[in-house]
Amino acid sequence: MDRLTITPSLSLDPAELTISFIRASGPGGQNVNKVSSAAQLRFNLDASPSLPEPLKARARRLAGSRLTTEGEIVITADRYRTQGLNRDDAVARLLELLREAAIPPKPRRKTRPTLASKTRRLESKSKRGGVKKLRSVKPGLD
Repeated sequence: MDRLTITPSLSLDPAELTISFIRASGPGGQNVNKVSSAAQLRFNLDASPSLPEPLKARARRLAGSRLTTEGEIVITADRYRTQGLNRDDAVARLLELLREAAIPPKPRRKTRPTLASKTRRLESKSKRGGVKKLRSVKPGLD
């Protein structure tokens, strides 16, 4: 199998992936009880020599509950009824996660509120205060 392309400059060695097959839930009748068609992909993110450290950090955050305490990403694919399609689906989902992690976040530029926005905010506050003041007027004695 060729290297798996994440970005034009970044690829992953398929030897870093461990794929095992487990029994799937869902459609398939009695076949579900006999055939292990769901694919479980394991990728050791922490030990991968193919990925730079900043990408690993972003991938850790994106993986969420799919990341184990040992630093492995576990993806279970049981969408299809065959092992081959489920294996391809699991690999595609891992690559999609790594492609998303390969995009560095745009740095936030500090901005200050404009004078017009400050004025609008203060006007709406005073208008709201006026409405509340009208509601709390005590009835006069006649």
